[in-house]
Amino acid sequence: MVSHVTAPTAEVLTSLPDWVTLVRAPNPGPMTLDGTNTWLLRAPGGGCVVVDPGPLDEGHLRAVAGHAPIAAIILTHGHEDHTEGVPRLAELTGAPVHLPPVHTTLDVDGVLIEPVITPGHTADSVCFAARHGDQRLILTGDTILGRGTTIVAWPDGDLGDYLHSLDRLAGFEGVPALPGHGPALTDTAVAARFYHQHRLARLRQVREALAAGAEAPAEVVARVYADVDRSLWAAAEWSVRAQLAYLRRESQPPHPGLDAT
Repeated sequence: MVSHVTAPTAEVLTSLPDWVTLVRAPNPGPMTLDGTNTWLLRAPGGGCVVVDPGPLDEGHLRAVAGHAPIAAIILTHGHEDHTEGVPRLAELTGAPVHLPPVHTTLDVDGVLIEPVITPGHTADSVCFAARHGDQRLILTGDTILGRGTTIVAWPDGDLGDYLHSLDRLAGFEGVPALPGHGPALTDTAVAARFYHQHRLARLRQVREALAAGAEAPAEVVARVYADVDRSLWAAAEWSVRAQLAYLRRESQPPHPGLDAT
């Protein structure tokens, strides 16, 4: 989901390495930006690893399957816009599926893919550190987007976990990010630090909304996300509930308005 921040959070990567291909799904929208990014990783002459097949769209899945042989299908998290097409792609290709959260390192013909466990957006969110030769990339799913900011999908998502995950991603200085939506970025660490600062700023706004008398999550949304299209307020409420749950854990004594339910 995109908040009021609509620009890329780091410089856009203008060209991809020759072992990386993007097949973008035709499902653009407020929550998916230009559509779900299906990333294909393949060393020259090797098998292809598909990251996030995307929606159940026959044309899109056949375009992905056309990059055969498909050696593996892996997922950054379980949201439908990333996973709905998995059964059909597996049927088309016969490739094994690694369900999230993935904990196994893959080495496919010289492309090494190591999971980086990053809960927060969802409980099962994982990024992938991919390497081929001396080139490195981080596939960030919805933990970091190519444009705008993402939601913390309460109650599955957790803000404390998300902040820790961003701290972990901030360690990938100078490593490009391939997000689940939006353009690729030149520096994962820059984007992660921006996201972390943005989340802390939102927390301050939530505290201010509570101090001003907001009690229900919907009231907090109306104050904090007043500059966001109302069609996104329902999704913004997920993040607000995650923020309230986080503040409730941190608050001593608890603030009477810190009820995420």
